[in-house]
Formats: sequence, structure tokens, C-alpha cells
Amino acid sequence: MKEFEQCTLPNGIRLIHRYKNGVEVSHCGLIINAGSRDEGNSEQGLAHYIEHCLFKGTQKRKAYHVLSRLDNVGGELNAYTSKEETAIYASFMSAHYERAMELIVDITFRASYPEKEIAKEKEVIIDEIHSYMDSPAEQIFDEFEEQVFAGHSIGRNILGTVESVRGLTRTNILDFVHKRYRTDQMVFASVGSLPFEKVRKLAMKHLTHMHLSDEPVDRVAFDRYTPLHKEVKRDTHQVHYVLGAPAYDYAHDRKRAMVLLTNVLGGPGMNSRLNLNIREKHGIAYNIEAHYQPYTDTGLFTVYLGTDLSLLNRSKRLLRAELRKLREKKLGTAQLHQAKQQLIGHIALAQESGSSLMLALGKSALLYDRVDTTEEIFREVETITASDLLEIANEMFDERRMSSLTFL
Repeated sequence: MKEFEQCTLPNGIRLIHRYKNGVEVSHCGLIINAGSRDEGNSEQGLAHYIEHCLFKGTQKRKAYHVLSRLDNVGGELNAYTSKEETAIYASFMSAHYERAMELIVDITFRASYPEKEIAKEKEVIIDEIHSYMDSPAEQIFDEFEEQVFAGHSIGRNILGTVESVRGLTRTNILDFVHKRYRTDQMVFASVGSLPFEKVRKLAMKHLTHMHLSDEPVDRVAFDRYTPLHKEVKRDTHQVHYVLGAPAYDYAHDRKRAMVLLTNVLGGPGMNSRLNLNIREKHGIAYNIEAHYQPYTDTGLFTVYLGTDLSLLNRSKRLLRAELRKLREKKLGTAQLHQAKQQLIGHIALAQESGSSLMLALGKSALLYDRVDTTEEIFREVETITASDLLEIANEMFDERRMSSLTFL
């Protein structure tokens, strides 16, 4: 049996399903190629605001009935907004698959955006903004993206600002949905024990007649970067520091190798170089980690550390020393093998989360119009060489292209 099956519905929505025999819980969701980078200059926070407002009622359901439709059978309905996509998804007992699909379709395509309800939701989002601003360890990543992607919509905070959110209107919502919620820019992803043909028939029943827009829209690519080192005074107990630079996009043939290199440097494993050599050996950074986030036309590599002010300069020297080692010396055969096995293990564990797997399938189909099988991914990881990683390190970790942001 195929690892996953897919087809395209008559209205352009792509359907992808991963069959998992014997599981009692299924997951499905609609992933839409519309996020915060698609907002106009006066619309900051709009994509995220819409995601909240989708749950406030439809043409046939009030907000209570939207929220209780899956709750009543022990299921969960959720959503998220990123820089580049919006997802509405659910987890539930497999017997309620059609109930979940119909609900997702209803709130996406028939949301009513009642004025009273969406006005209340602004206050919820403003509380979220205030809460987020109380967490400098979270806020520094967003401010760093604004710094790196200065003047471009991909750098803006997904939540928006208090002022921008207060200024959003129902007309803004309807215009954005009309322009950006295109059926040919949607993927319905699914993981569960239903056969693909059953899922396809349900999709034909509930999704085929949905249609929103044919209006072509293009994203403006990011292409102007100037390194900048910035310090911001904040009333915090510890210093927060981010170092990084633009990196490879989603389609780049070195993307997987960049993931591997980032894991070696400061990935989730406790044996990453930054964790072993700075946190464990020297004990001078409470939290230190490296991240790589690809987008459709660019990407971002970052290293974050939190430490005491008196230890900041020493931490930065040790961090740069680790980056320099990766630029100057190839990984040994045993080190490379271990790094590959660790990444393969992380990928395999991620496959065990049905909800995460479903969203990953949908996002891959949305971006590439294809999904690599697990075997193909593992095979690609195994082909990465120590020379590949050395070349990438010299390109990505070049100190001349790095930016930094410090909250003091």
C-alpha cells in the first residue's frame, strides 16, 4: 500500500491522505496558502485575526455550536496562523470523520463574521499581544525577524500591534478572504484509518462545491538584506541574545543538509555542540539553541541564548568559536553518522504524532505539490557528506553576513 495517496478536486483543492491501519483517532485539516506576509501595510495582524474570527459563527451555526460540534464527541478543533499559511484542523475518533470535515469546511467557507463577536475577539488578541510582550525570550525572535527582513512583510509580527488590530474591520476580513482564500491554494490533509476512497468521496461531497476566488495574487520576494547589530534596553533579569542571518528557502537543494547542520550545532538533542560546550561544560547559558526556518523564497538561521549580563561577552565568544569550528573542520565519519541517525530518529518520532504528520503532509503538498516518502527523506539524509556541511557552514555562518539583537 502507498504511504499516502492524493488527488485534486475539480475546484483545485488538493487532497492528501495517509492511511494508518488500526488507529482509533484520525486527524484532518485545511491548509491555506495565506499568512501574515500577505497582509497590506495597514492590515498587520489581519491573517491571525481572521483565524480567530472563523470560530465566531457561520451561516448555519452560532459560535457555541461551532465550538461544541466536536467537543460533544471528545474531539478537538484548532487553528494556527504563520507567516505563510493558515490551518484549520481537528483530531477526533475516526467514527466522526465526516462531522470533522464538514465543520472545517463550514467555518472556512461560510463564516459569518458577526460584528459583535469579532469586536470582542479583538480584545482577546490584544491580551495575547500584551502577554507575549511580557516574555522577552519569545519577543526577541519576532523583533529579530523584523530587523533581518526590514521593510518586508515577512518580517512583521504575526499578531500585529495593539493599534493595527484595533483598526481592523469586517471589510478588511472579507477583502482578505476573497483575495487570499483561493481553492487552488488549499490542501485538505488527512491521517487516519479510513481508506483513501472513503476520504475522497467525503471530500467530493463537502469540498467540491466550495469556491472563493480566481483572483491571481503574487508574493513579493525578499531580496534586500543588510547585516545589523542592535542592542535594546529591557527591564529583564537576564540578557537575551539572538545571532543569525537569512538562509535557504523551502525549495533549496541544501535545505535538508541545513537542517542537519543546525541540529549538530544547537538542535533539540542534549548532545548538540552548543549545549555540551556552553551550557554543560561552562554552565554559562541557561538556554542556548539553534533554529532554521525556511520560507518559500528565503529562510532564517538563528542562535538564541539567555544568560547573565556578566557572562554575555564570554557566551558570545564561545558561540562564535563553535561556528568557526564548523567552518574550519569537517565532521568525522563517526560524528556524521551519529548526526544522521539522530535526525532520522527525530523524523521518525514526528511521524508518530498524527496531527503533526497531517499538517506536515498538507504543508508539503501546498508548497511543492508533492510529498517525499519517509524512505526518500531518509535516503536524502544519508547522502549528505561532511564536505556538504563544511561548504554550508562557510556560507551560512560567515560572520560578515550575521546580524544580532540583544535585550539588555
